[in-house]
Amino acid sequence: MLFIFDMGGVVTTTANFYPRLSKLLGISLDEFYQLCEGEGAFDKRGNILEAYSDGKISPEDFWKIFSSRKPHMHVNTPWFHWLFHPEPVEGTAELVRDLKAKGHRVVVGTNTCQSHYLNHLERGDYALFDQTYTSHLMGISKPDPDFWKLILLAEDCKADDAVFVDDKQENVDGAAALGIHSYKFQSAAELRKAWAQWL
Repeated sequence: MLFIFDMGGVVTTTANFYPRLSKLLGISLDEFYQLCEGEGAFDKRGNILEAYSDGKISPEDFWKIFSSRKPHMHVNTPWFHWLFHPEPVEGTAELVRDLKAKGHRVVVGTNTCQSHYLNHLERGDYALFDQTYTSHLMGISKPDPDFWKLILLAEDCKADDAVFVDDKQENVDGAAALGIHSYKFQSAAELRKAWAQWL
């Protein structure tokens, strides 16, 4: 079997730094998200967070566009990298190792941006897996069906021979719609029980 793990909220904590980031920028969290929305050529919604996650713009591009939407604001500090401090989720790494010991292929399938990807590389978080599939390199994010189709194609795997876990229901539903065995993450212990047939 091919096991596809989401990263944030499953392997590591999500490390939601946006409240701290907005405070450092001197704006409210709501205003931060509003400035991320808008007209743009990068995607149909003009959302620069989504464009950044899909690898359509660089960190420098993100802050240039963001700053242009707020008079008198100029940001060139790599906050996405510096403020990102996720922690391991208890039991997940052990579960991954046990699956690999049983001969399964275990990969990461995650929505992320360049800064967070580099942070995880520095920490060695991806070394646990056989392969890493990230939205910013794939050019597409969950829950778009093409996200999983690309992984299945690269892994030469049929949907019903794949297992996916994520902490977001919309992503679980998206993978399940393709015929992938899909699970919403509650804890590694609960997942271990659900996956007993493969362990």
